Amino acid sequence: MIKILTDSSSDLSKEILKKYDITVIPLKVNMEGNDYLEGIDLTPPEFFVKLFSSENLPKTSQPSPTAFAETFSKFREDDELLCLTISSGLSGTYQSACMGKELSGANVTVFDTLAGSLAHGFQIIRAAELAQNGYSIGEIVTELEREREKMNILILLDTLENIVKGGRLSKFQGSLAKILNIKVILEGVNGKVEILEKVQGKKRFQKKTLEVIRHRKEDFSNTFFGITHTGNVEEAEALKAELIQQFQPKDVIVRYMGATMGTYAGKGGMIISF
Repeated sequence: MIKILTDSSSDLSKEILKKYDITVIPLKVNMEGNDYLEGIDLTPPEFFVKLFSSENLPKTSQPSPTAFAETFSKFREDDELLCLTISSGLSGTYQSACMGKELSGANVTVFDTLAGSLAHGFQIIRAAELAQNGYSIGEIVTELEREREKMNILILLDTLENIVKGGRLSKFQGSLAKILNIKVILEGVNGKVEILEKVQGKKRFQKKTLEVIRHRKEDFSNTFFGITHTGNVEEAEALKAELIQQFQPKDVIVRYMGATMGTYAGKGGMIISF
């Protein structure tokens, strides 16, 4: 039997994880000297309360190879395991899972989703559905490679404060962006994050985001959108309504962003996956 496993960065609901019997190996979050297991010791709302009241950014770390090996070893010998991880360009989780595979000697295929948040989560759901429909591991991986190639990931930064704190941008650049009211749209490209657009002002920011989406596809009727946010629920729901009105997609899912991506997204940040 094929069993699906993943790390905790996919931002899928507990209901979805239970529905598809998906095993989760949590990432670790260190905040103010305290260690938490993502999604177990610390929920996303609790994480963002702590994040926004702290002067220092938390540190996230991948599960250890031993943690993966121990989880892999719990399954029966005749189970086929498919472990989908957050992008290797964002975290060392993929490498850790590969090492865990070697340590355990279990029958594991490790797949790099080249994504985070719900772009990662959508691939997990797809893998689980295919497994339930009798596809082999090889057939599932082939289909996932197609899905991964087509996936769009837009990261909307309302503030650059956390990017500055994380050393990804100088304080001068961050201050200038704040003075000029600069908002940034980042894009996931081959598993890494690149700047796509810099926009001045909130209204232009929203308009540009919708323009970018509009140019990605001609028909959105079979498209699932995923929106993850850092506690700005009303903005995320307003964006959902706009996506439904303009593109008539199959569905729009709104979820809290997890610590892995949320650490750098900061206040007002959102990720759109489709």
